Amino acid sequence: MKQVWMLNHFAQEPGGAGGTRHYSLARHLRELGWQTTVLAASVEHNTGRQRLASHEKTRLDTFEGVPFLWVKTPPYQDNGGARMLNMLAFALRVCWPDTTRALPRPDVVVGSSVHPFAAVSGAWLAKRHEVPFVFEVRDLWPQTLVDLGRLKDASVVTRFFRWLELWLYRRADKIVVLLPKAVDYIAPLGIAPDKVVWIPNGVELEGYAKPSPPATQDCFMLMYFGAHGQANGLDCVLDAMAELNTRPGMQHVRLRLIGDGPLKPALMVKARQLNLSNVLFENPVPKAQIPRLANEANAFVFNLIDAPVFNFGISSNKLFDFLAGGRPIVFCCNAANNPVEDAKAGITVMPGKPFELANAIQQMVEMPLSQRIGLGEAGRAYVEKHHSFSALATMFAAVFQQLGK
Repeated sequence: MKQVWMLNHFAQEPGGAGGTRHYSLARHLRELGWQTTVLAASVEHNTGRQRLASHEKTRLDTFEGVPFLWVKTPPYQDNGGARMLNMLAFALRVCWPDTTRALPRPDVVVGSSVHPFAAVSGAWLAKRHEVPFVFEVRDLWPQTLVDLGRLKDASVVTRFFRWLELWLYRRADKIVVLLPKAVDYIAPLGIAPDKVVWIPNGVELEGYAKPSPPATQDCFMLMYFGAHGQANGLDCVLDAMAELNTRPGMQHVRLRLIGDGPLKPALMVKARQLNLSNVLFENPVPKAQIPRLANEANAFVFNLIDAPVFNFGISSNKLFDFLAGGRPIVFCCNAANNPVEDAKAGITVMPGKPFELANAIQQMVEMPLSQRIGLGEAGRAYVEKHHSFSALATMFAAVFQQLGK
């Protein structure tokens, strides 16, 4: 069986909260003849939990046949210097020969750009072992940070990251992108378009039973689970819920916000200021619990701010979970692609407009149950066809096979 090393600093094992893209891909890649080892940092991103004991520098765990090599990194709590130190520690330590000595020699190395330093380490390891390097682009660094206002376009830091991303694009034998229009960003940098392959996010469908109609309830349960960060724009959703509170017949609508992120404390304060007794904040849950959770919703809400980076598209884990859950979706986003519209699975509204979002939610609430069920079934059928991890792993295996010729 051929060997893949897949570097993802923030890779999540099953049972924790957060995305498990590489674990899921690895499970299905093994069925296709590619044994994948995930190399990840020991500190869990969402919780700060240290997976390794004080005397351990690395540990190799196996989850349902998928090896995870945890590499010791220092703890951090926010986006400051400690997190940067954590990133650099992983990038350096994963390159030490002793770190990977116990692993079978790779036939291909994948470096995933949750941040670019891990991808640089992937390129270095591929060169050491004289095997192809696949650069997986999760976020467009540094363009995403520029578009969100966290970096200035002309700053020294931004110029450094632009040089680094171009080096990675040129060094890679193949570039796998999650965003459907990312090639429109990469090709003008002088990279051949046929070097870029789109493999989006997906969902493990085996955890989702065929959705059943929601039970008759005294309330209409609107649900969101995922990050509470700047890009998610959840303040707009709170403003929409405040608007709904003023409308006759809408007092039975409830919103559950499940997850965590840097803006969650401020969102909770805002909800109290708006007297939003119809909004519940809940802790993140393990990925395995998402299907049960999704079944408790009458509908989902998906929201992003209006930012230029979304001109290259979106590929959000939670959106595919929403579709797999078989419930209709209020899609509040202005991206280059619209999976909800493609699936005919809900209502689309422009972002940053709470009144229009409230209108869309009210339209969903007042919609006949049979119509909502139809939207949910359409979303489920769409994700089964286009975003199962078995299909996505087949696409990855085709990339590996091509590089091996």
